[in-house]
Amino acid sequence: MLTKRQLLVLKQIIRSYTETGQPVGSKALMAQLPVHVSSATIRNDMAALEDEGLIRKTHSSSGRVPSTKGYRYYLDNLVEPAAVTPNEIAAIQQGFGGHFYKIDEIVAQSARILSNLTNYTAITLGPEVTNLKLTGFRLVPLGNHQVMAILVTSNGNVESQLFTLPPEVGSDEVEKAIRIINDELVGLSLGEVAQKLQSEVPGLLFKYMTSPDGFLDLFGNVLRKAAEERFYVGGRLNLMDYLGDSDVDQLKRLLAMMDDDQAPSVRRSTPCSGRFMIPISRSSSARSLRQMCLKI
Repeated sequence: MLTKRQLLVLKQIIRSYTETGQPVGSKALMAQLPVHVSSATIRNDMAALEDEGLIRKTHSSSGRVPSTKGYRYYLDNLVEPAAVTPNEIAAIQQGFGGHFYKIDEIVAQSARILSNLTNYTAITLGPEVTNLKLTGFRLVPLGNHQVMAILVTSNGNVESQLFTLPPEVGSDEVEKAIRIINDELVGLSLGEVAQKLQSEVPGLLFKYMTSPDGFLDLFGNVLRKAAEERFYVGGRLNLMDYLGDSDVDQLKRLLAMMDDDQAPSVRRSTPCSGRFMIPISRSSSARSLRQMCLKI
């Protein structure tokens, strides 16, 4: 059980590390804490926090930095959400006052509203795709062997893509293939659909199609599009308010990731700094963005 003073020490370490990015030592804490205690007392509290796994020592200094467990404890137990003001409630109501036809449209609007309210760049994630199910599949002929593949999922989303069928694939074969897809795969999760595309479905299609590979590729492509995890960005230009002239290249790389629809890889359960932060992944593709975090 942590004491009130140890909680104050943990909170201040997280806040200080958020602002500076540097390990926090006992002398710095002695000047920052709202209570007057000796450096030795603070070191004892830091040792207790380290024993609990809430902070850790770096190799480069005698200071401490928050651990993943420490951030999690901070978010779960020490953060007190601020009350939403009447003006903010009115802005949210106005923002959602229009007509929306897809869940993703609501999620995208959420990013814009959040950005307007906070003056930050906001990123919102679309609905979880893990449990989405296939509810329907159709091909609409457009002539010259071109078709539009339409796939419907259980959250109401409709994915469509244009394809050119191989010349050897006839319309009768296509209709039979569509029936197989709907009979065998509708009602299954998208993950189960992908598994069956690799195992059972090719054998069924071979009974009715001389060359089912083209059709399997077509369905697989639109399925992958439906199963992609989408993210939406509001207020891209707000990044300019928080980066200096020396950060231009870093900003360019981050905007390129957004424009390419490549969501930054984040460890959602490990906020890296401060009350509302998550770190961008340390993977090689995002190594240049290590000092940047996402608001949650």
